[in-house]
Amino acid sequence: MPVIDLNADLGEGFGRWSIPGADDVLALVSSASIACGAHAGDPLVMRATVRAARARGIVVGAHPGYPDLAGFGRRELGLGAEAIAAQVAAQVGALLGIARLEGATVRYVKAHGALYNRAARDVEAARAIVAAIRGVDASLVLLALAGSEMIRAAEAAGTIAAREAFVDRAYRADGTLLPRSEPGAVLDEPVRVADRALRLVEDGRVETADGRTIRVRAYSLCVHGDSPDAPRLVAAVRERLERAGIGIAPFAARDGW
Repeated sequence: MPVIDLNADLGEGFGRWSIPGADDVLALVSSASIACGAHAGDPLVMRATVRAARARGIVVGAHPGYPDLAGFGRRELGLGAEAIAAQVAAQVGALLGIARLEGATVRYVKAHGALYNRAARDVEAARAIVAAIRGVDASLVLLALAGSEMIRAAEAAGTIAAREAFVDRAYRADGTLLPRSEPGAVLDEPVRVADRALRLVEDGRVETADGRTIRVRAYSLCVHGDSPDAPRLVAAVRERLERAGIGIAPFAARDGW
């Protein structure tokens, strides 16, 4: 039976405030990319999210981003490689410590927002992220955009990398994501998103914003947990895949990772 991972970014609240629907999303995914306090989250939110994920048997990953609470990590800060490595190392290390308090294990790292998009095409940024991961815990898997510089940097350094695809974001013809500033960049129709997910798993293809079709091979599918429609989208994706006989399981818990 074909198997795919469903991941979402979670733990992006502050104090007593959490993103509406986050618990519903957590109940449906197989991997949780948890914010590490830079673009969102704080120690208490991190701990609560790790605890909830562990209780549900969901694999935990670190979700480091630019130190940009005001911009939710979606503004390009232009940090140099040394600063990127330090930020990623500090944030991943923080989640490792929180997870240890809860008896949980962090299995992977996925960059967030503007840092993720930059490192998808910027060789130095990609190498800085990989170097930080290897320095903190070389056993961690890098989850990154299929075909990106992050995947290439990880493979060159000997770090295990897992390719992901996005079901709720529009693609450009070069395989990168259409910037959120452009119309149609974010997809919010459950049926359309679920159909995209099924095609990605069965055919390894996705339609781009300009109507082309590109090949995308992925081990994990992402739905953004901060989207207002995230619970409906994840539910639609999961139902569509399971109805087609596709299993849902965390990539980082399978043999060989």
